[in-house]
Amino acid sequence: MAYSKTGLFSEEFQKSSELFKALGHPARLAILKFLAEARTCITGDIADELPLSRTTVNQHLKELKDAGLITGTTEGVKTCYCLNLEKIREFKEMADSFLSEINIQVNFDCK
Repeated sequence: MAYSKTGLFSEEFQKSSELFKALGHPARLAILKFLAEARTCITGDIADELPLSRTTVNQHLKELKDAGLITGTTEGVKTCYCLNLEKIREFKEMADSFLSEINIQVNFDCK
């Protein structure tokens, strides 16, 4: 039986990989960009902004929410979605730090 070996890696790598995984689909990137450009919480139908079905968009919203990158609060029959700016900043700092580390390590000619 196969099992995940993610537990063999540091907590930092595990957290980072979960966030990168949440961003691993173009629809999720489009949702984040749409919410950022709106500069407000959205109660309208985000599916109207994407070339995907409402059900598919809802699945992507759930992934982003589970990762903590967005928040969603129910208002009547609609859900209001917002960027979680604290988590976005945390992710940016983590990604910047990680990319700086690997840039130092691979800053040589690989020919």
